[in-house]
Amino acid sequence: MKKTAILALENGTVFHGFGFGNLDSESMGEVVFNTAMTGYQEIMTDPSYKGQIMTFTYPHIGNYGVNDLDVESNAIHAEGMIVKEYSAHYSNFRAKQSLGDWLKDHNKLGIEGIDTRMLVRILRTEGAMRGIISSIESNPQVLVERARSLESMEGLDLTDRVTCDNKYQWIPQDEPFTLPEMSHKRRFRVAAYDFGIKRNILRRLSDYGCDVTVFPAQTSAEEVLEFQPDGIFLSNGPGDPAATTYAISTIQKLSGKKPIFGICLGHQLLALAYGAKTYKLKFGHRGANHPVKNLLTNIIEISSQNHGFAVDIESLPQELVPTHINLNDNTLSGIRHRDLPVFSVQYHPESSPGPHDSDYLFKQFVDMMENN
Repeated sequence: MKKTAILALENGTVFHGFGFGNLDSESMGEVVFNTAMTGYQEIMTDPSYKGQIMTFTYPHIGNYGVNDLDVESNAIHAEGMIVKEYSAHYSNFRAKQSLGDWLKDHNKLGIEGIDTRMLVRILRTEGAMRGIISSIESNPQVLVERARSLESMEGLDLTDRVTCDNKYQWIPQDEPFTLPEMSHKRRFRVAAYDFGIKRNILRRLSDYGCDVTVFPAQTSAEEVLEFQPDGIFLSNGPGDPAATTYAISTIQKLSGKKPIFGICLGHQLLALAYGAKTYKLKFGHRGANHPVKNLLTNIIEISSQNHGFAVDIESLPQELVPTHINLNDNTLSGIRHRDLPVFSVQYHPESSPGPHDSDYLFKQFVDMMENN
Protein backbone atom coordinates (compact mmCIF):
# COMPACT_ATOMS: atom_id res chain seq x y z
CA MET A 1 0.00 0.00 0.00
CA LYS A 2 1.35 3.41 -0.97
CA LYS A 3 2.03 5.99 1.74
CA THR A 4 0.58 9.46 1.24
CA ALA A 5 2.86 12.47 0.96
CA ILE A 6 2.43 16.23 0.64
CA LEU A 7 4.31 18.83 -1.39
CA ALA A 8 3.87 22.34 0.01
CA LEU A 9 5.17 25.48 -1.70
CA GLU A 10 5.91 28.81 -0.07
CA ASN A 11 3.17 30.49 -2.13
CA GLY A 12 0.60 28.32 -0.33
CA THR A 13 0.03 25.77 -3.10
CA VAL A 14 -0.28 22.20 -1.81
CA PHE A 15 -0.12 18.93 -3.76
CA HIS A 16 -1.20 15.58 -2.39
CA GLY A 17 0.45 12.42 -3.69
CA PHE A 18 2.33 9.30 -2.63
CA GLY A 19 5.84 8.95 -1.29
CA PHE A 20 8.68 6.75 -2.54
CA GLY A 21 12.21 6.37 -1.29
CA ASN A 22 12.69 6.94 2.44
CA LEU A 23 9.10 7.24 3.62
CA ASP A 24 10.10 8.33 7.12
CA SER A 25 11.77 11.54 6.01
CA GLU A 26 11.21 14.96 4.50
CA SER A 27 12.80 16.87 1.60
CA MET A 28 13.33 20.62 1.82
CA GLY A 29 14.76 23.07 -0.70
CA GLU A 30 14.16 25.22 -3.75
CA VAL A 31 11.69 23.49 -6.08
CA VAL A 32 12.91 23.52 -9.70
CA PHE A 33 12.22 21.48 -12.85
CA ASN A 34 14.27 19.62 -15.44
CA THR A 35 13.05 18.88 -18.98
CA ALA A 36 15.42 15.96 -19.72
CA MET A 37 13.63 12.77 -20.79
CA THR A 38 16.33 10.50 -19.35
CA GLY A 39 19.26 10.81 -16.96
CA TYR A 40 17.52 10.98 -13.60
CA GLN A 41 20.43 9.21 -11.91
CA GLU A 42 23.02 11.66 -13.25
CA ILE A 43 20.79 14.62 -12.40
CA MET A 44 20.14 13.56 -8.82
CA THR A 45 23.88 13.02 -8.16
CA ASP A 46 24.97 16.30 -9.75
CA PRO A 47 26.36 18.45 -6.88
CA SER A 48 25.00 21.56 -8.64
CA TYR A 49 21.54 20.53 -7.41
CA LYS A 50 22.46 20.80 -3.74
CA GLY A 51 19.65 22.59 -1.91
CA GLN A 52 17.07 21.90 -4.62
CA ILE A 53 14.09 19.56 -5.03
CA MET A 54 13.96 18.27 -8.60
CA THR A 55 10.74 18.11 -10.61
CA PHE A 56 10.93 15.92 -13.72
CA THR A 57 8.69 17.11 -16.54
CA TYR A 58 8.89 13.75 -18.31
CA PRO A 59 5.87 11.90 -16.85
CA HIS A 60 7.27 8.39 -16.33
CA ILE A 61 10.43 8.10 -14.21
CA GLY A 62 12.25 5.03 -12.89
CA ASN A 63 11.58 2.49 -15.64
CA TYR A 64 15.26 1.74 -16.34
CA GLY A 65 16.30 1.53 -12.70
CA VAL A 66 19.66 2.53 -11.22
CA ASN A 67 23.17 1.20 -11.79
CA ASP A 68 26.61 1.72 -10.24
CA LEU A 69 28.17 3.70 -13.08
CA ASP A 70 25.74 6.46 -14.07
CA VAL A 71 26.47 8.71 -11.11
CA GLU A 72 28.15 12.10 -11.18
CA SER A 73 29.31 12.00 -7.55
CA ASN A 74 29.30 9.73 -4.50
CA ALA A 75 25.98 11.03 -3.15
CA ILE A 76 22.51 12.18 -4.13
CA HIS A 77 22.84 15.95 -3.83
CA ALA A 78 19.35 16.93 -4.95
CA GLU A 79 17.22 17.16 -1.81
CA GLY A 80 14.17 15.35 -3.18
CA MET A 81 12.31 14.21 -6.28
CA ILE A 82 8.92 15.08 -7.80
CA VAL A 83 7.41 12.97 -10.60
CA LYS A 84 4.05 12.36 -12.21
CA GLU A 85 4.43 8.59 -12.20
CA TYR A 86 7.15 6.57 -10.46
CA SER A 87 7.95 3.12 -11.82
CA ALA A 88 9.07 0.66 -9.14
CA HIS A 89 9.42 -1.96 -11.86
CA TYR A 90 12.45 -1.53 -14.10
CA SER A 91 13.97 -3.28 -17.08
CA ASN A 92 17.58 -2.67 -18.07
CA PHE A 93 20.53 -5.07 -18.25
CA ARG A 94 22.73 -2.56 -16.42
CA ALA A 95 20.30 -1.90 -13.55
CA LYS A 96 21.14 -3.03 -10.01
CA GLN A 97 18.13 -1.72 -8.09
CA SER A 98 15.00 0.39 -8.34
CA LEU A 99 15.02 4.18 -8.17
CA GLY A 100 12.94 4.05 -4.96
CA ASP A 101 15.32 1.68 -3.20
CA TRP A 102 18.26 3.85 -4.30
CA LEU A 103 16.61 6.96 -2.84
CA LYS A 104 15.89 5.05 0.37
CA ASP A 105 19.54 3.97 0.64
CA HIS A 106 20.52 7.65 0.44
CA ASN A 107 17.82 8.82 2.87
CA LYS A 108 15.97 10.81 0.21
CA LEU A 109 12.21 11.21 -0.32
CA GLY A 110 10.29 11.52 -3.55
CA ILE A 111 6.63 12.22 -4.29
CA GLU A 112 4.57 10.85 -7.20
CA GLY A 113 0.99 11.08 -8.35
CA ILE A 114 0.81 14.87 -8.57
CA ASP A 115 0.08 17.04 -11.61
CA THR A 116 3.63 18.00 -12.57
CA ARG A 117 2.30 20.04 -15.52
CA MET A 118 0.45 22.30 -13.10
CA LEU A 119 3.51 22.51 -10.85
CA VAL A 120 5.80 23.50 -13.73
CA ARG A 121 3.32 26.14 -14.92
CA ILE A 122 3.38 27.63 -11.41
CA LEU A 123 7.18 27.64 -11.33
CA ARG A 124 7.39 29.21 -14.81
CA THR A 125 4.85 31.88 -13.88
CA GLU A 126 5.92 32.73 -10.35
CA GLY A 127 9.50 31.47 -10.41
CA ALA A 128 11.39 28.75 -8.55
CA MET A 129 10.34 28.72 -4.92
CA ARG A 130 11.00 26.99 -1.63
CA GLY A 131 9.08 23.87 -0.80
CA ILE A 132 8.84 20.76 1.37
CA ILE A 133 7.93 17.16 0.61
CA SER A 134 6.73 15.30 3.70
CA SER A 135 5.35 11.85 4.40
CA ILE A 136 5.39 12.61 8.12
CA GLU A 137 3.50 15.90 8.61
CA SER A 138 -0.16 15.78 7.51
CA ASN A 139 -1.04 19.45 8.14
CA PRO A 140 -0.51 21.34 4.86
CA GLN A 141 -0.48 24.78 6.49
CA VAL A 142 2.30 23.75 8.85
CA LEU A 143 4.36 22.67 5.86
CA VAL A 144 3.67 25.91 3.97
CA GLU A 145 4.88 27.97 6.92
CA ARG A 146 7.98 25.80 7.24
CA ALA A 147 8.68 26.21 3.52
CA ARG A 148 8.56 29.98 3.93
CA SER A 149 11.19 29.79 6.65
CA LEU A 150 13.76 27.91 4.54
CA GLU A 151 16.96 29.67 3.45
CA SER A 152 16.74 31.46 0.12
CA MET A 153 19.03 30.38 -2.73
CA GLU A 154 19.83 34.01 -3.49
CA GLY A 155 22.89 35.05 -1.47
CA LEU A 156 23.68 31.45 -0.50
CA ASP A 157 27.15 29.90 -0.92
CA LEU A 158 26.79 26.11 -1.07
CA THR A 159 30.21 25.14 -2.40
CA ASP A 160 31.53 24.20 1.04
CA ARG A 161 28.77 21.55 1.28
CA VAL A 162 29.83 19.71 -1.87
CA THR A 163 33.58 20.26 -2.36
CA CYS A 164 36.19 17.62 -1.58
CA ASP A 165 38.03 17.69 1.76
CA ASN A 166 41.50 17.13 0.30
CA LYS A 167 43.07 17.33 -3.11
CA TYR A 168 43.23 14.11 -5.13
CA GLN A 169 44.31 12.89 -8.53
CA TRP A 170 41.60 11.65 -10.87
CA ILE A 171 42.30 8.07 -11.88
CA PRO A 172 40.56 7.13 -15.16
CA GLN A 173 38.24 4.16 -14.84
CA ASP A 174 37.70 1.45 -17.42
CA GLU A 175 34.04 2.27 -17.92
CA PRO A 176 31.71 1.32 -20.77
CA PHE A 177 29.45 3.79 -22.57
CA THR A 178 31.94 6.66 -22.56
CA LEU A 179 33.14 8.62 -25.58
CA PRO A 180 36.47 7.46 -27.04
CA GLU A 181 39.76 9.03 -26.06
CA MET A 182 40.98 11.82 -28.30
CA SER A 183 44.38 11.86 -29.95
CA HIS A 184 46.88 14.22 -28.33
CA LYS A 185 50.58 14.91 -28.59
CA ARG A 186 51.25 14.88 -24.87
CA ARG A 187 49.43 14.88 -21.56
CA PHE A 188 48.71 18.12 -19.76
CA ARG A 189 48.76 18.83 -16.06
CA VAL A 190 45.42 20.36 -15.01
CA ALA A 191 44.41 21.76 -11.63
CA ALA A 192 40.63 21.52 -11.25
CA TYR A 193 38.79 23.56 -8.62
CA ASP A 194 36.01 21.48 -7.09
CA PHE A 195 33.01 23.72 -6.52
CA GLY A 196 30.82 20.63 -7.04
CA ILE A 197 32.53 18.93 -9.95
CA LYS A 198 30.83 16.24 -12.05
CA ARG A 199 32.66 13.01 -12.80
CA ASN A 200 32.07 13.21 -16.52
CA ILE A 201 33.99 16.49 -16.62
CA LEU A 202 36.94 14.64 -15.15
CA ARG A 203 36.45 11.78 -17.62
CA ARG A 204 36.41 14.11 -20.62
CA LEU A 205 39.43 16.11 -19.46
CA SER A 206 41.28 12.83 -19.00
CA ASP A 207 40.14 11.51 -22.39
CA TYR A 208 41.47 14.65 -24.04
CA GLY A 209 44.93 14.14 -22.59
CA CYS A 210 44.83 15.79 -19.17
CA ASP A 211 46.23 14.46 -15.91
CA VAL A 212 43.77 16.08 -13.52
CA THR A 213 44.35 16.88 -9.86
CA VAL A 214 41.22 18.10 -8.06
CA PHE A 215 41.58 20.80 -5.40
CA PRO A 216 39.09 21.83 -2.68
CA ALA A 217 37.12 24.98 -3.45
CA GLN A 218 38.96 27.16 -0.94
CA THR A 219 42.47 26.26 -2.13
CA SER A 220 44.58 29.40 -2.50
CA ALA A 221 45.89 30.63 -5.84
CA GLU A 222 49.41 30.31 -4.48
CA GLU A 223 48.99 26.59 -3.74
CA VAL A 224 47.57 25.87 -7.18
CA LEU A 225 50.34 27.80 -8.94
CA GLU A 226 52.92 25.98 -6.83
CA PHE A 227 51.49 22.78 -8.33
CA GLN A 228 52.71 24.14 -11.71
CA PRO A 229 49.72 23.16 -13.82
CA ASP A 230 49.52 23.63 -17.58
CA GLY A 231 45.95 24.83 -17.14
CA ILE A 232 43.29 25.57 -14.53
CA PHE A 233 39.70 24.32 -14.62
CA LEU A 234 36.81 25.95 -12.73
CA SER A 235 33.99 23.49 -12.10
CA ASN A 236 30.24 23.63 -11.87
CA GLY A 237 28.56 23.87 -8.47
CA PRO A 238 25.50 24.99 -6.50
CA GLY A 239 24.32 28.25 -4.95
CA ASP A 240 24.64 31.95 -5.71
CA PRO A 241 27.92 32.72 -7.51
CA ALA A 242 28.08 36.25 -6.09
CA ALA A 243 28.12 34.78 -2.58
CA THR A 244 31.22 32.69 -3.34
CA THR A 245 33.49 35.67 -2.74
CA TYR A 246 36.64 33.71 -1.84
CA ALA A 247 36.61 31.98 -5.23
CA ILE A 248 36.22 35.27 -7.08
CA SER A 249 39.30 36.74 -5.41
CA THR A 250 41.26 33.53 -6.06
CA ILE A 251 40.41 33.62 -9.77
CA GLN A 252 41.53 37.24 -9.94
CA LYS A 253 44.96 36.16 -8.66
CA LEU A 254 45.11 33.33 -11.21
CA SER A 255 44.18 35.53 -14.16
CA GLY A 256 46.93 35.71 -16.75
CA LYS A 257 49.03 33.04 -15.07
CA LYS A 258 47.67 29.95 -16.86
CA PRO A 259 44.97 29.02 -19.41
CA ILE A 260 41.60 28.85 -17.65
CA PHE A 261 38.40 26.99 -18.59
CA GLY A 262 35.17 27.35 -16.60
CA ILE A 263 31.85 25.52 -16.74
CA CYS A 264 28.54 26.68 -15.21
CA LEU A 265 29.35 28.09 -11.74
CA GLY A 266 32.97 28.30 -12.92
CA HIS A 267 31.76 30.46 -15.82
CA GLN A 268 29.86 32.76 -13.49
CA LEU A 269 32.77 33.07 -11.05
CA LEU A 270 35.16 33.84 -13.90
CA ALA A 271 32.89 36.62 -15.16
CA LEU A 272 32.53 38.05 -11.65
CA ALA A 273 36.31 38.00 -11.23
CA TYR A 274 36.64 40.33 -14.22
CA GLY A 275 33.97 42.71 -12.96
CA ALA A 276 30.77 41.42 -14.57
CA LYS A 277 27.55 40.89 -12.61
CA THR A 278 25.25 37.89 -12.13
CA TYR A 279 21.54 37.68 -11.42
CA LYS A 280 19.00 35.01 -10.48
CA LEU A 281 16.90 33.65 -13.31
CA LYS A 282 13.15 33.37 -12.74
CA PHE A 283 13.05 29.58 -13.02
CA GLY A 284 16.48 28.71 -14.43
CA HIS A 285 17.65 26.50 -17.28
CA ARG A 286 17.62 22.77 -16.53
CA GLY A 287 17.41 20.10 -19.20
CA ALA A 288 19.23 18.22 -21.94
CA ASN A 289 17.67 19.99 -24.90
CA HIS A 290 18.57 23.71 -24.75
CA PRO A 291 19.63 25.39 -28.03
CA VAL A 292 22.76 27.53 -27.88
CA LYS A 293 24.23 29.60 -30.71
CA ASN A 294 28.00 29.71 -31.07
CA LEU A 295 28.60 33.33 -32.09
CA LEU A 296 32.06 32.51 -33.44
CA THR A 297 30.86 29.83 -35.89
CA ASN A 298 27.10 30.53 -36.14
CA ILE A 299 26.52 26.83 -35.40
CA ILE A 300 23.57 25.86 -33.20
CA GLU A 301 24.41 23.40 -30.42
CA ILE A 302 21.86 21.41 -28.42
CA SER A 303 23.14 21.52 -24.88
CA SER A 304 22.71 20.16 -21.40
CA GLN A 305 22.05 22.95 -18.89
CA ASN A 306 21.65 23.28 -15.16
CA HIS A 307 21.75 26.70 -13.54
CA GLY A 308 19.55 29.15 -11.70
CA PHE A 309 21.81 32.19 -12.14
CA ALA A 310 23.25 33.88 -15.22
CA VAL A 311 25.88 36.45 -16.13
CA ASP A 312 24.44 39.82 -17.17
CA ILE A 313 25.64 40.31 -20.75
CA GLU A 314 25.26 44.08 -20.39
CA SER A 315 27.72 44.09 -17.50
CA LEU A 316 30.60 42.41 -19.36
CA PRO A 317 33.82 44.43 -19.13
CA GLN A 318 35.65 45.34 -22.32
CA GLU A 319 38.15 42.49 -22.03
CA LEU A 320 35.42 39.79 -22.08
CA VAL A 321 33.67 38.85 -25.35
CA PRO A 322 30.39 36.90 -25.63
CA THR A 323 30.84 33.60 -27.51
CA HIS A 324 27.55 31.74 -26.96
CA ILE A 325 23.90 32.79 -26.53
CA ASN A 326 20.98 30.73 -25.19
CA LEU A 327 18.37 30.83 -27.95
CA ASN A 328 15.45 30.23 -25.57
CA ASP A 329 15.81 33.61 -23.86
CA ASN A 330 18.95 35.25 -25.32
CA THR A 331 20.87 35.02 -22.06
CA LEU A 332 24.66 34.76 -22.10
CA SER A 333 25.99 31.20 -22.47
CA GLY A 334 29.71 31.69 -23.05
CA ILE A 335 32.59 34.17 -22.89
CA ARG A 336 36.26 34.46 -23.73
CA HIS A 337 39.00 36.93 -22.88
CA ARG A 338 40.14 39.20 -25.73
CA ASP A 339 43.84 38.64 -25.08
CA LEU A 340 44.33 35.86 -22.54
CA PRO A 341 43.76 32.07 -22.95
CA VAL A 342 40.64 32.24 -20.79
CA PHE A 343 37.12 31.10 -21.67
CA SER A 344 33.99 29.60 -20.10
CA VAL A 345 30.48 28.39 -20.87
CA GLN A 346 27.28 28.46 -18.86
CA TYR A 347 26.12 25.03 -19.99
CA HIS A 348 27.55 21.48 -19.68
CA PRO A 349 29.65 20.23 -22.62
CA GLU A 350 30.37 17.00 -20.72
CA SER A 351 26.62 16.18 -20.90
CA SER A 352 25.66 13.28 -18.57
CA PRO A 353 22.86 13.46 -19.36
CA GLY A 354 22.53 15.17 -22.72
CA PRO A 355 23.95 15.51 -26.23
CA HIS A 356 27.65 15.81 -27.07
CA ASP A 357 27.44 18.78 -29.46
CA SER A 358 29.72 20.90 -27.28
CA ASP A 359 32.37 18.31 -26.49
CA TYR A 360 34.80 20.28 -28.70
CA LEU A 361 35.28 22.75 -25.85
CA PHE A 362 37.54 20.28 -24.04
CA LYS A 363 39.76 20.15 -27.12
CA GLN A 364 39.72 23.94 -27.18
CA PHE A 365 41.10 23.94 -23.63
CA VAL A 366 43.82 21.42 -24.56
CA ASP A 367 44.75 23.48 -27.63
CA MET A 368 45.11 26.55 -25.43
CA MET A 369 47.46 24.71 -23.10
CA GLU A 370 49.44 23.38 -26.03
CA ASN A 371 49.79 26.81 -27.62
CA ASN A 372 50.57 28.49 -24.33
